[in-house]
Amino acid sequence: MFRVLNLVARREVVGRVVAMNVKAPEYSQKRSGAFFTPDDVSAALVAWACRKPSDRMIDPSCGDGQFLSLHRNSVGIEQNPISAHLAIGRAPGALVHEGDFFTWATETGERFECAAGNPPFIRYQLFKGEMRRRALDLCLNLGARFSGLTSSWAPFLVATAGLLKRGGRMAFVVPAEIGHAPYAAPLLDFLVSSFSTVHVIAVREKLFPTLSEDCWLLYTEGFGGKADGIDLTVLDRFVPGKTRPKPTMTIDLEEWRSVWSQRLRPYLLPASVRSLYKAAVADPTSRRLSEFASVGIGYISGDNDFFHLRPSEAKRLGISAAYLLPAIRNGRAMPAKQITKATVDAWMRNDDEMLLLRLKRDQELPAAVRRYLDSAPGREARLGYKCRNRAPWYAVPDVQIPDFVMSYMSGRTVNLVKNVGGVSCTNSVHSVRVRDAALAARYLPSWSSPFVRLSCELEGHALGGGMLKLEPREGGRIVFPSPAAITAAHDGELEEAIGTMQRWRHYAD
Repeated sequence: MFRVLNLVARREVVGRVVAMNVKAPEYSQKRSGAFFTPDDVSAALVAWACRKPSDRMIDPSCGDGQFLSLHRNSVGIEQNPISAHLAIGRAPGALVHEGDFFTWATETGERFECAAGNPPFIRYQLFKGEMRRRALDLCLNLGARFSGLTSSWAPFLVATAGLLKRGGRMAFVVPAEIGHAPYAAPLLDFLVSSFSTVHVIAVREKLFPTLSEDCWLLYTEGFGGKADGIDLTVLDRFVPGKTRPKPTMTIDLEEWRSVWSQRLRPYLLPASVRSLYKAAVADPTSRRLSEFASVGIGYISGDNDFFHLRPSEAKRLGISAAYLLPAIRNGRAMPAKQITKATVDAWMRNDDEMLLLRLKRDQELPAAVRRYLDSAPGREARLGYKCRNRAPWYAVPDVQIPDFVMSYMSGRTVNLVKNVGGVSCTNSVHSVRVRDAALAARYLPSWSSPFVRLSCELEGHALGGGMLKLEPREGGRIVFPSPAAITAAHDGELEEAIGTMQRWRHYAD
């Protein structure tokens, strides 16, 4: 049941907060996604959302009451009891409900003129159990279908919109993932079908300087209407004000869906570059990587330290080369162009941990291997999740020798190297296997061209710390243009566009 906290409860606040364990793991910042908003940003969002003193505002995850304190006629919901009690003291005129927002949203009959806040950013690995089930069921009933891989903030926005009166408004801090994450697509589809105006503010300079996660802003207006497009404002720096910034452009929904796979990140680039990219994609002689090769993850050993041996260690243990396979463990070990026998020989001379213990099911094992499996490290490794859920525990599955290895997380550029040396690879890099050798021979030589490097930036997504991350699905979408579509005359413009994308992921800062 929900605990309603208001002015009457203020006398209990100080004693109760002191008595609580503020370091309780279930309410840690990482688990709860609680990172409080700069004051000037929250003030700007509330000033825009609340047009009249009589407007009722809801903050679905009110934290310590920062947004509630800016508008007296407010209601907040907060699961963390410590923050909920702090919100009382900070926003004495507000009504605070302590408990799960999605349960409250399902049960309440209250409706609001506006909403503002900073919903918790909890990734799908921690956004689980009953809370996720309630959230996804509620969103489905409202018309938004999220997969189990969605982070928490997107369902928070959909559920909050469902509590608005007709004509209602929302103003929220959102992760920059709204510009590229697959789960952002059903959110944006829901918003444009539910509001007459959907406005995203892309901000390059970090709103939260201490966090690796970039944040943008979202304004929606006219609940019950339908938007003709998505307004986008591209800013280097957000200057808070009582009005929302003017749109830089209005994004055509059909183009957003069909050309850009429902991503907003391409619109950070000039229209001329987008037109060039769009024309190359439409050219029938251009190809995506997935048309002639498959991109997948490498093997998952279950315990990399146990399953990867140094050459000196394998010699000391008496394990024969017949049970060992050279492997690349991470992108840092990748050479510039290709993995050759000389590359493997250098790893051997350096005594790197690069020999995978490659054992198969129903294979007779020599005494040296059995002794290693039964050693203290072996007894510990078999208790790990992956090992204990496969039979036999020591047989690492999905070990392949790919044609190429691609970096999974990259700095300046995504690296693709030919695997002449015949090594395998872990899931820290991508395995690329060619299906059409003729097309591969025609298109892969252009890998380091400006267009393909820009395609990596557009099809991948930013990760904290300035890194570019390419999931296998994203890697398969990398475009190799027809030579007729892209000429050397375009190189300068494309290089500038690459620099723009790198600055937005803070690599070039």
